[in-house]
Amino acid sequence: MCEYFVKADPIAYEQRTRTLRIHGVLTSLRLENMAWDILAEMAEEEGCTTNHLIVTFHDEILAHRGEVPNFASFLRITCMRYLRRQLTAAERERPTVAPPKVVALKSGSAQASR
Repeated sequence: MCEYFVKADPIAYEQRTRTLRIHGVLTSLRLENMAWDILAEMAEEEGCTTNHLIVTFHDEILAHRGEVPNFASFLRITCMRYLRRQLTAAERERPTVAPPKVVALKSGSAQASR
């Protein structure tokens, strides 16, 4: 199992810093490339830019909690929760396959005598 994770492309977990403006204040965020990619995917689904999505998250957590502690970690967890939600939805949509029927053979049949 570990081999799958160990052989991940190092670029995916390399960190990149981006600067964005949150209500007029320049803010730098340092996240792994994969997290940036997932945030971009989420933003595309929402029909907005990645920066706009991040500002929306910032505003919503500020409104909910009254502060924004460790925003970069919040964004990483948000990415993981997004992926988990996608996986759960895909599993629910997957058609269930009925188990094969077991057919009993009659004792006098050719199959039973083999």
